[in-house]
Amino acid sequence: MPNVLVTGTSKGIGYATTLELARAGHTVYATMRNPGRAPELGEAVAKEKLPVKILVMDVDSDASVSKAFGEIRAQGGRIDVVVNNAGIERAGAIEELPLEDFRAVMETNYFGALRCIKAVVPEMRERKSGCIINVSSVSGRIAGSPLAPYHASKWALEALSEGLSQEVKQFNIRVALVEPGIIDTAMAQHIGEPVDGTRYRHSRRFAGLFQASLAAPIDRGPAHVAKKILEVIESGTWQLRHPVGPDAVPFIDWRKGMTDEQWAEWGALDDEAWYERVQKDFGLDARPKN
Repeated sequence: MPNVLVTGTSKGIGYATTLELARAGHTVYATMRNPGRAPELGEAVAKEKLPVKILVMDVDSDASVSKAFGEIRAQGGRIDVVVNNAGIERAGAIEELPLEDFRAVMETNYFGALRCIKAVVPEMRERKSGCIINVSSVSGRIAGSPLAPYHASKWALEALSEGLSQEVKQFNIRVALVEPGIIDTAMAQHIGEPVDGTRYRHSRRFAGLFQASLAAPIDRGPAHVAKKILEVIESGTWQLRHPVGPDAVPFIDWRKGMTDEQWAEWGALDDEAWYERVQKDFGLDARPKN
């Protein structure tokens, strides 16, 4: 069974993926910035006696990534699959968000994945086998306010993955993008909280869309993404993009159905017209509930 390194495992998709893979028999190197602040994974692993080793790794740090990969190699470990899951978001209007927020999101979501890719590709290339799974998002295919920093980081990750897939296929290394829609995680719940004091209406509207989606009677748990990651690993697929979740494909198809100009016009609609359009297209009442 392949040995898998997963980043950002303290909660959400990374947590669910670690358990899903370990229960399927894979040895998992579960990494996070501060295991002491997130004991739940360790407790679950101990209770079920799962083949999981929890390591400290901050994907924002060259030294931390190098140290974690070095520890695995020093223990005689082999990394067959890397799942670049660690991610953060910042929401707000481009004019109003500080530049530091854009840098922080890109540092984790893009450069963090790139650090891990560069750390593992040489050994995969040498043995001519491996798999790199980058957890992107529907946001890597669609861009809009108020999540421009997050969208930009995921678009960058998608471009990186396309380029990487061309370079490493000759060495029998698979590259996959897993693209969740709205999944019930702490990040999604935070996006569902509108930004105060903004001149732009988009934050309030998008928060309402997330609130309505998360309140709908449909399973949006991170297990959807974890199962897709397991499927990618075990199937041997060379397919690059894997939308996952109940609304991922509908969102992508919705955007494809508009020209760029129509998409801009949709984002610029007045509130009532925007809410009516969302209700018509998705059956969701995104109007603020409080």
